[in-house]
Amino acid sequence: MCGIICYTGTGKAEPILIEGLKRLEYRGYDSAGIAVQDGDHVEWHRTAGKIVELERKIQGMEIRGTSGIAHTRWATHGEPNERNAHPQVDGAGEVFVVHNGIIENHLPIKKRLLKEGVAFRSETDTEVLAHLVSKFFEGDLAEAVRRTMQELEGTFGLAAIHRRAPEQVAVARRGSPLVIGVGEEGNFAASDISAMVRYTNKVVHLNDNEMALLTADGFTISTAQAKTIQRDTETVEWQAEDAELNGFPHFMLKEIFEQPETIRNAVRGRLEPGEGVPKLGGIMPVWEQLKESRHIVIVACGTSYYAGTVGRYIFEELTEIDVEVELASEFRYRKLNFPHNTFIIAISQSGETADTLAAIREAHRKGARLLGIVNVVGSSISRETEAGIYNHAGPEIGVASTKIFISQLTILTLLALLLGRHQKLSLTEGVEAIKALSLLPEQVTQVLGQDNHIQAVAEKYVRSGNWLFLGRKFQYPIAMEGALKLKEVSYIHAEGYPAGEMKHGPIALVSPDMPTVAVVPRDAMYEKMINNIQEIKSRKGPVIAIASQGDEKIKELVDEVIEVPPTLDYLYPILTVVPCQLLAYHCARFLNRDIDKPRNLAKSVTVE
Repeated sequence: MCGIICYTGTGKAEPILIEGLKRLEYRGYDSAGIAVQDGDHVEWHRTAGKIVELERKIQGMEIRGTSGIAHTRWATHGEPNERNAHPQVDGAGEVFVVHNGIIENHLPIKKRLLKEGVAFRSETDTEVLAHLVSKFFEGDLAEAVRRTMQELEGTFGLAAIHRRAPEQVAVARRGSPLVIGVGEEGNFAASDISAMVRYTNKVVHLNDNEMALLTADGFTISTAQAKTIQRDTETVEWQAEDAELNGFPHFMLKEIFEQPETIRNAVRGRLEPGEGVPKLGGIMPVWEQLKESRHIVIVACGTSYYAGTVGRYIFEELTEIDVEVELASEFRYRKLNFPHNTFIIAISQSGETADTLAAIREAHRKGARLLGIVNVVGSSISRETEAGIYNHAGPEIGVASTKIFISQLTILTLLALLLGRHQKLSLTEGVEAIKALSLLPEQVTQVLGQDNHIQAVAEKYVRSGNWLFLGRKFQYPIAMEGALKLKEVSYIHAEGYPAGEMKHGPIALVSPDMPTVAVVPRDAMYEKMINNIQEIKSRKGPVIAIASQGDEKIKELVDEVIEVPPTLDYLYPILTVVPCQLLAYHCARFLNRDIDKPRNLAKSVTVE
């Protein structure tokens, strides 16, 4: 949930580290700090608040070192103040440590160190790391970090420097991501590729219980048991410019408008129009078993969970497979019993979501096969699953996911279509599906063309303190996702419901002061949704309909209409979610919210 950036090389470290921190802002944080080494001297500065406060603090200082570590913290242990900010330091002021994750046994370690005379100055679990590295340091920084790793329970991505080990940075991970960057003028490590992609696109991923020692000339990777590891570099497929605003006021709006290209990237090279069969090379290692499977469990969190819920309906429509969708945070604690040849599909933008990782590990112990749908190449889920499909969507910076959701829906459709063509779908049905998929980018562009109208709708209802989102079948998860987006970025209370549940309680909330967003395209559920809308209107509730183009009936019934082009029933969610995203964005903008970095939220949830 926090950010780490490290550098050692021939360049000046301070501007590289500060820029890296800025590229990690989207992950969520409440304090920041930096430690830069120049010979046997370390410049160490921390502040509560935003990175700009750290910049003000060091403005005018001559920080000349070429090696250092920096961090953005999201508070878990201790208040978000300067004392608890990272880097944390040992008592002698020689060891400086940054850390993501939670050290679950930090209290017994702290008690032991207190008995040994160590004085603590913060409330963080991270400070024990600095004291342990100091205790174990005998001239070898890597060995001191290795011995520290062996003491720890819990999750960590950590980086350490020592005043008496100039130009060295030691990093280690267990359950929290760390990536090494190999540059021409030095080497990097970061919790996110975006922090260093301006300087290098050559990366090496660390696995759990591995560490690395970085120097200006190279790096070595080893296990916690001191076994040296050789690992090839990978090339990152996106550039630093992909993580720029490019004229948009916020990343969320930029990423909403990138969605036509996101769909193109998801289907590029994967469509065979003549055969009506997608090509998904990433699942070929398990294809023979997958096409015979009759039980799939999708596990995910947040927006990815709602994508999985849409996916369940799509699989039911196109295949003969029984599909369950589970919140990863609950799934991992269930007593699991899988039928033979069950496949787990883990969905995660980052590929590092802690609960989803724990869920697939537990499922693997119980004999399930593992697939992943992730956006980040080389991420933990991509490496711990047997096969999978990459989104190829480029970086998503806004904390509230938009383009990755649409990419996930597209890929789930491709997978269901591929399996369906081997089970029950005819050639004609397959060709029809691929034709409809190929039209989606232009259709999303048409929806985006209504941005001014959607902005006006948002302005009309933005002062309503409560919103309701309704949908049925394919559109029920879109109602849930629409409500989530509004909550995330505008802080307006919103509820998403299956429309059939209205009479079972939620209809009590309907009033002239609460707008309802009804997701009502002309699909198989259309007439049922019309009945639900009439129930709301009879109680004087205002209704914003997301409806199919040319639907004159709906225009006579509701207060506002946002239109989407016609498509197949199971593809409508890719179109109907776009107005929900824009409504949330514009409500947040009218309320002057911090849209790309909503309060209390982080982009990648890497702790439970």
